[in-house]
Amino acid sequence: MRDDPREVAYRRALALVTALVTLVGGLWAVLTPAFRAPDEPQHVNSVLRLAYGGGWPPAGEALVGPAVDEARDQAALATDVPGRHLDRADVPAFVDVAPTPGADRGTVSDRNALADPIPPGTSTRHLDPEAVDQMTQHPPLYYAVAAGVLRVTGLAEARWDHQLLALRLFDVVLVLPLPLLAAASVRRLARSRPAALVAASFTLFVPQVGHILGSVTNDALVTLSGAATAYLCVRVLTGDVRLRTAAALGAVVGVGLLTKVMAAFALPVVVAAYLMASGPRGRRVAGVLVAGGAAFAVGGWWWLRNLLVLGTVQPVGIPDRFLDDAEPQGLWYFLRTVVTSLTRSFFGNFGWLELRLPDAVFWTAAVVVALLCALAVLRGPARRATAVLLLQPVALWCGVLVNAWPDYAAHGWISAVQGRYLFAGLLALSAGTAVGLLVLLGPRLRRATPWVLVAAGLASASGLAYGFWGFYQGPGESPADAAARWAGWSPLTGPQLVVAGAVVVLVWIAAVVAAARFARSASAADTPTAAAATAPTAAAGSGSSA
Repeated sequence: MRDDPREVAYRRALALVTALVTLVGGLWAVLTPAFRAPDEPQHVNSVLRLAYGGGWPPAGEALVGPAVDEARDQAALATDVPGRHLDRADVPAFVDVAPTPGADRGTVSDRNALADPIPPGTSTRHLDPEAVDQMTQHPPLYYAVAAGVLRVTGLAEARWDHQLLALRLFDVVLVLPLPLLAAASVRRLARSRPAALVAASFTLFVPQVGHILGSVTNDALVTLSGAATAYLCVRVLTGDVRLRTAAALGAVVGVGLLTKVMAAFALPVVVAAYLMASGPRGRRVAGVLVAGGAAFAVGGWWWLRNLLVLGTVQPVGIPDRFLDDAEPQGLWYFLRTVVTSLTRSFFGNFGWLELRLPDAVFWTAAVVVALLCALAVLRGPARRATAVLLLQPVALWCGVLVNAWPDYAAHGWISAVQGRYLFAGLLALSAGTAVGLLVLLGPRLRRATPWVLVAAGLASASGLAYGFWGFYQGPGESPADAAARWAGWSPLTGPQLVVAGAVVVLVWIAAVVAAARFARSASAADTPTAAAATAPTAAAGSGSSA
């Protein structure tokens, strides 16, 4: 296999696609203005608290430290970016604020990293929500690892913008395995190298992925855990019912559970994978028990502790935001608003959800993904396995709706509806979309693969350009004015930003060329025949690829 020219060409193309996905995330990390991603100040604050030995206070009792307060002020976070979907006359414009010179940006140290402690049990509900760090409602794993990164790199005591960039790039590294896991999953499901390359490139079509996972957020580790869970479920569904696979599956679910509650929505998928897998019933039952035990031992215990000690699975970590109740406008209004908000913020709703892609863009993307996933389930290879895999994003989607309903019913407000909560299901959507495209194009997908990568690069470039315009280009200004503003706010210099962009473009071109060479080297055997497309799930279990 190592000497097979098709395999060599495939691996070269996959390596370049993976590099492109990673570099696009890195470019988002340097493009997005400081703290202009959901809850980023609080995420950074919790990392600093652990880096400086401040512990993990009970939910609602952690405060934002002086260093992050100063950083928010120096980053002009209390202003509106020019591309905001709704102008606010009473809020200053970001473009009217001169960037804080690098030499004047604050340094984080043991003198300002931690907030003054408050007595245990003290209510913070009288405080401004921005003064409270709600992240202690989550388990601390992500923050502990990120704090370790600051310590190991020597950046625990450094300028806040340097810390922010380092933590953003750490998140980019966390999701580097995603395209590799997506490609490996599709090769087991469909035995198609072209479809595997399409799956690896999926996130390039979703600009929000680069924006969110190029920021400081615990969603990065949840996304990695969700992708690893999905890949191991594919292994189970294609015949790998070994107990060591079950233990690994439980461990990665446990890592997700020790990061965020969204990982719990993978548990039904794990059970369904073993129900649908081939093999002796006893071995499959043992697999469920081993996976469940490992998941509980690694991270599930946290949520049981919450239930026993606090009386709730996840405590509230932020003061009430509903100062005035509104009248709920009915179920249809709720569903319409939630589905629209969830779809928009999955594909492209940058900043603190104020920089929106046009409706036609995200609805078109959503319809295409849904249709291709449906095609994969109805007509693709390993249909049952694909259906089980897609339960993961479906469960997450339903979970967001159910979680949003109580606040709406009680206060008339819709909250906690963001597409990033679905990112744990990105691998499943990548696989479903790629297999659906394989069903649609058949053998032609091999020749179409380079064009898919061309489209993926254009989609990423469009998202980055939209973010650049919305964050930095004021009314009547030129792109050059916006570029100067970007360089002024960035921890990097203007030439460094140019180099970063040029590297991304060069890797994109290299990936397209590699995909074209792969298409030329591959034979018609790279795409399953119609007979193979209807083969049972177990046939994909060999992991072979023509």
